[in-house]
Amino acid sequence: MLRQKLLPAALLTTLLSVVIQPAYSLVLQGDDQQKGIAIAKEADFRDLGWNDSQSSMVMTLRNKQGEESTRNLRVKNLEVEGDGDKSLTVFDSPKDVRGTGFLSYSHITSADDQWLYLPALKRVKRISSKNKSGPFMGSEFSFEDLASFEVDKYDYRYLGDEVINDQDTYKVEMTPLYKFSGYTKMVAWMDKSEFRLQKMEYYDRKGDLLKTQMLKNYRLYLGKYWRAHDTEMINHQNSKLTLLKFDDYEFGTGITEKEFNKNALKRVR
Repeated sequence: MLRQKLLPAALLTTLLSVVIQPAYSLVLQGDDQQKGIAIAKEADFRDLGWNDSQSSMVMTLRNKQGEESTRNLRVKNLEVEGDGDKSLTVFDSPKDVRGTGFLSYSHITSADDQWLYLPALKRVKRISSKNKSGPFMGSEFSFEDLASFEVDKYDYRYLGDEVINDQDTYKVEMTPLYKFSGYTKMVAWMDKSEFRLQKMEYYDRKGDLLKTQMLKNYRLYLGKYWRAHDTEMINHQNSKLTLLKFDDYEFGTGITEKEFNKNALKRVR
């Protein structure tokens, strides 16, 4: 969420970096809903103008018994003016997932478009809206988590201030407005200094806490854009954990729309 992409992603992002502003402090006014919207809009505004980026990622899956498996991936992101961002994720290893490609077109208000290429089947599978709450490649991230953050997809409510990761943060409740979400709500903690996402809680369709995402090791790029290099998603209901470690961030690499074509998924290398 909030612009940390796998994603989306993406994962996530899908929602997790900001543009730095000199000596700026957001003045919250109105009721809790208006305050929540103001915080979300500021976080979104601070992550505009990066155009394109790519990075490498190591995904570690840890089961309830503490056993781990590791995957190596590449992620490309494209900022789209007037719509949600596009992302392409490619698995390089291990052998059983090598060549798997995931393509996501986020949208501001309409349903996101997502496709998964499975080399063993040699076909591109469209992820239906009803299935986006399902797990992404055995991880604790869902397909839904991998879309970029778009302000108009949620209702907001300011819940107060808390200290998270040694940061003074705004605590904001987010209620999905789009159909078939796997969540009744999410709760986000964004630091007051840079509006970076520090923590996110996800509540399932019964309203119970499902999982918690923590983001750490933020680094600044181009003097404007923050990216979290370490994030973890813990599932409280099955005791599984997914760790993501990002590296080799590059911006302005000349990525074009052609690289985000669903027909090109079969040719990912």
